[in-house]
Amino acid sequence: MVTYSYMIDLHTHSLLSDGELIASELVRRAGITGYSAIGITDHCDSSNLDFVISNILKAADDLNRNQSVLVIPGVELTHVPTRLIGSMVKKARESGAALIIVHGETIVEPVEPGTNRAAIEAGADILAHPGLITYEDAMLAAKKGILLELSGRSGHSFTNGHVAKISIETGVNLCFDSDAHAPDDLIPDELAAGIVEGAGMSAGALEELLSNSRNLLQKIGYPLSI
Repeated sequence: MVTYSYMIDLHTHSLLSDGELIASELVRRAGITGYSAIGITDHCDSSNLDFVISNILKAADDLNRNQSVLVIPGVELTHVPTRLIGSMVKKARESGAALIIVHGETIVEPVEPGTNRAAIEAGADILAHPGLITYEDAMLAAKKGILLELSGRSGHSFTNGHVAKISIETGVNLCFDSDAHAPDDLIPDELAAGIVEGAGMSAGALEELLSNSRNLLQKIGYPLSI
């Protein structure tokens, strides 16, 4: 199995939503796991967006000044009604979130149908665990440069094979994220490589997915030098 000396994981959660760790411990444990960059993207809707973004920005600023793992402040818009996704993406960006993820149509939660399409049309950066995403939605994501996520999280990972197949058919770029909520959810490179290969991608495909994440970091103003 191909292994790597670093990981980029753009989808994790802290105590600001339903994660178990404060930002400092999350980032410290990520560094020990072999991460070079981590997105802290707590669950948000209109009830907590301002609170979450302002506090993640403070934590990211402090941590990026005082340790080596690059911390990207973001949000995961979660179970937001499809009619509100566009305005919520806009508000999150205006409030300072560098990374916008939308909680996609995973098959293990009752996500509103049409969420995948609304997230893509709104220009989110990553569509997380998009479930049985359609060919048409994946084509639109490819056109708009939005990443689809292969997930390391139990349940959400059930459709990784479908997402990988859709990527091959449409050319949409993928990323790999842990969707970590607890310390043991952080995923080292060897396991990430195995999950990606288990989804039906070629040996070494994790490097391509990590490259897509690096390119996104460059695009949003958080370049990573490796």
